[in-house]
Amino acid sequence: MKLAFIIDPLAKLDPGHDSSVAMMEAAQILGHEVWVTEVHQLSVIDGKGWGLLSQIQLTPVELQDGRWVSSPNWYQVSETVLRCLEDMDAVFMRKDPPVTIRYLYATYILELIDPEKTLVINSPQGLREANEKMYTLQFYSVMPETVVSRDKAIIRRFVEEKKQAVLKPLGGKAGEGILFLEPSDRNFNSIIEVSTHQGQEPVMVQEFLPAAKDGDKRIILLDGEPIGAVNRVPTGQEFRGNMAVGGRVEKTEITPREQEICAIVGPRLRQNGLYFVGIDVIGGYLTEVNVTSPTGIREIDRLDGTNLGKKVIEWLESR
Repeated sequence: MKLAFIIDPLAKLDPGHDSSVAMMEAAQILGHEVWVTEVHQLSVIDGKGWGLLSQIQLTPVELQDGRWVSSPNWYQVSETVLRCLEDMDAVFMRKDPPVTIRYLYATYILELIDPEKTLVINSPQGLREANEKMYTLQFYSVMPETVVSRDKAIIRRFVEEKKQAVLKPLGGKAGEGILFLEPSDRNFNSIIEVSTHQGQEPVMVQEFLPAAKDGDKRIILLDGEPIGAVNRVPTGQEFRGNMAVGGRVEKTEITPREQEICAIVGPRLRQNGLYFVGIDVIGGYLTEVNVTSPTGIREIDRLDGTNLGKKVIEWLESR
């Protein structure tokens, strides 16, 4: 197969952490061609999506003393060529959030790929519909109590009722901009004003879950089915467990309650063409559904001795 990955600049990727690299390595090892491009290299020609693509050769990471070690020169790329994206068997949209207007334009280009010829992972329409905070509200029965508003009075009333809450920007990623709220905080009004851009943009406010201290579990779903999980535990004075802000990762299992959550979420993911997804669960409650560029493969593989990248590519082969 020929596989294209739309990614951030290669030099900015961490081969020992990024799930995109794990999947590209697996594809190469299984004998497939791996091509890369970036959002700004996409075009529409004759009504079809095209890209400036480079074939990539990877030196796979190795597990040494419990951590992934990569070669200093872990990738080599060929000369860039202009190719129709329908020449590929699959296109992986793996550009990291935030979902900007440029990201949205890229999904419109990907929409021009004939799905009978090329599978886009994840679906362009699904990516547009599934804001990683708002999409979660479709599964409110398994969420902590939540409000979305830009109104200071509504937010204050909710926080006073819950005593403690967590504020999340709707377009944030990797824990950026997440704030802990208490009604007694003398900065409360200022926090809401800054976070909502003076009442111009709504934010999500969730009841604070004390179980967060025990970890924020990332569960990877492939075609709606859970294939692995890792627990991310806050460290120091930090209340967020995200790896990007220093959360410690530890081995974990998927509990019966979490299987129940996956069974509720999975069918909707398949319906929306969201094939590779990471959901976040704290204390048995769904907090986020990550669809743009979910990570966690490397950590799960290291702790569990699995190869989830290979599982993804084998699933693709079966289609």
